Amino acid sequence: MTSFLKKLVIGVVLLVVSGAGALVGGGWYWANAPVQIQGETARFPVESGTGLRAIARSMNTNGVTIQEDLFVTLARLLEFDTRIKAGTYEVKAGDSPLVLLERMASGDMLLTRMTLPEGWTYEQIRQALRTNPDVRQTLDGVTDQELMARLGIDSISPEGWFYPDTYVFAPGTPDIDILRQAYASQHTMLEALWAKRTPELPLKSPYEALILASIIEKETGHSKDRSRVSGVFINRLRIGMPLQTDPTVIYGMGDKYTGRIRKADLQTDTPWNTYTRGGLPPTPIASSGRAALEAALSPEQHKYLYFVARGDGTSEFSENLRQHNRAVAKYILGR
Repeated sequence: MTSFLKKLVIGVVLLVVSGAGALVGGGWYWANAPVQIQGETARFPVESGTGLRAIARSMNTNGVTIQEDLFVTLARLLEFDTRIKAGTYEVKAGDSPLVLLERMASGDMLLTRMTLPEGWTYEQIRQALRTNPDVRQTLDGVTDQELMARLGIDSISPEGWFYPDTYVFAPGTPDIDILRQAYASQHTMLEALWAKRTPELPLKSPYEALILASIIEKETGHSKDRSRVSGVFINRLRIGMPLQTDPTVIYGMGDKYTGRIRKADLQTDTPWNTYTRGGLPPTPIASSGRAALEAALSPEQHKYLYFVARGDGTSEFSENLRQHNRAVAKYILGR
């Protein structure tokens, strides 16, 4: 639309709304005059399917003074009414009704971001969503099983299914939409890496790989040790040796864990206690990043069956119990 035509159309706005007597220059002035806002900036939401008048009311409710009739007529005459996109929009000092309409029509919305770190549990993710002021809460009172059904996840637990990453979204985005995006990312990543897995792994399904990856994620943050740690667990699974990994015990303890594992905890049976039960636990114990997933599906081939933390983020690996006991004495007991 040319500048002249835009001026002409905008000028008609006041003629249409007021019924008579308004000048073209008056309409042009209103459309380009700064709107009044409370403070330096203001923001207002536009939900999907919202009509023009409801948008104008939302603007007024959120501290952006706009004349509803003029706004609606202007949007229709400029054919913005069918192009406005849902989202949250920011208004700055000096913005005019025309600028705001153009912004909404182009989808130039306010965006925010939220990071889900590697190794977070599902409960930590849900808590972060609950306390984020930019996330719209829709899952209060929704059980894990109901959430799984809504997301179409065929699994007994939501644990481990949400990919750790930074997600960019418009303020007011529903919590379930962020979870849906995180699940899609995790599912896509898992399927792609499963297709390229090392042959003859003792893992029956992508879900078992997800479980193993979550253990690797919690066991080490040292990049060079991940595939070697994975190799230890793969070796144990092959010979039927218990995994005996502390992070699974901690997960099974739930709120009882206060920062320290006692011998009694290692002996207390839970579905996730890999000291009292063989094989993999029934579910993941955390969210796994790409590196942990790759390590689970492409483990280092070696003869190690044990490892112990050195205290500097790396691990000492041993092929037999005698070597392992010496490593424990050195790095844990300080002998």
